[in-house]
Amino acid sequence: VEARGENDPDILSIIGASTSLMVSDIPWEGPLGAVRVGRVKGQFVANPTHSQMLESDLDLVYVGNQADMVMYEGSAKEIVEADFNAALQFAHESIQPLIQMQKGLAARAGKKKREITLNVVPDEILKEAKALAGDRIVSALLTPGKLARETAVAAVTDEIGKKLVEKFGGEKVTEFVLKDAFYYIQKESVRALIMKQGKRLDARGLDDVRPILSEVGILPRAHGSALFSRGETQAVTLATLGTGEDAQEFDSYTGGETEKKFILHYNFPNFSVGETGRISGPGRREIGHGALAARSLEPMIPLDTYPYSIRVTSEIMESNGSTSMATVCGGSLALMDAGIPMIRPVGGISIGLCTEYDDQHKISQYKL
Repeated sequence: VEARGENDPDILSIIGASTSLMVSDIPWEGPLGAVRVGRVKGQFVANPTHSQMLESDLDLVYVGNQADMVMYEGSAKEIVEADFNAALQFAHESIQPLIQMQKGLAARAGKKKREITLNVVPDEILKEAKALAGDRIVSALLTPGKLARETAVAAVTDEIGKKLVEKFGGEKVTEFVLKDAFYYIQKESVRALIMKQGKRLDARGLDDVRPILSEVGILPRAHGSALFSRGETQAVTLATLGTGEDAQEFDSYTGGETEKKFILHYNFPNFSVGETGRISGPGRREIGHGALAARSLEPMIPLDTYPYSIRVTSEIMESNGSTSMATVCGGSLALMDAGIPMIRPVGGISIGLCTEYDDQHKISQYKL
């Protein structure tokens, strides 16, 4: 199939990795199934060929287990919410034969799973830590401002940690035990704030967006530029135009695209989170977030008729979450500032999901 140049190997690699884990002695909660979904002339297609994708208005990669969705990513040419939900349902049904196949193979050829011993916090230490923390950890978590909140949480953690060492001794209260205990307490507190009080860190409501500030034309020498701030997250985005010869060319061994007229680069320097470190080539974060933002903006640029190559760069100045979505918003502004005839502006936002399950492992309550 791959030799024909009509399919990417990415879906097979997910299924292959899942199958390898299933037949190994490694304990895990698989199997997983994966599928790429396209939509050609209004009909969903599982694992479409490159030729079919040229006519598709959807490129969705979906990964799930037998009951639930695990991951999805992709892009679309402005499909409506109901159609996207239908695409997810189609994808979930499409992966079920793959899951059954892996279960059958594991039953015939799988190794016995190895026994593992989990390192867990002793019950008496966790109980004492929770008693000492009380509501103080919640108050610290509700502190406005990232640095102030981290300082408040650290102060409570240090104080209680010393008391735990005094009571149980350093041999029992190791660095691992302390770290794990306070992670559990914070997780439990954050979940309770979300599910019971409708609050999250810094006391915002679930649908409260941090204050937004945006400007364009901040760098007059660039073709287009913008600054986008949301709370303590800030991106400076630049749009540059080039000729058709400036398009990025690359080898495509599986028969897909061979050049890019629209390129987006995302840079996340250490200082954006108050750290120092060596600046080297792009890492997985830069590559992944850059691809995510590029997929978000590209459908709204008329590349078939627009004669120029376009490069957008996003420089993250400050980060407290959702810098990829700040890149989408800032990138849209910079493109419009450059005079590029976008079909429509694009906005991006990150959504979290907090759930509770019943005895049958079905979601009984959730908050977005």
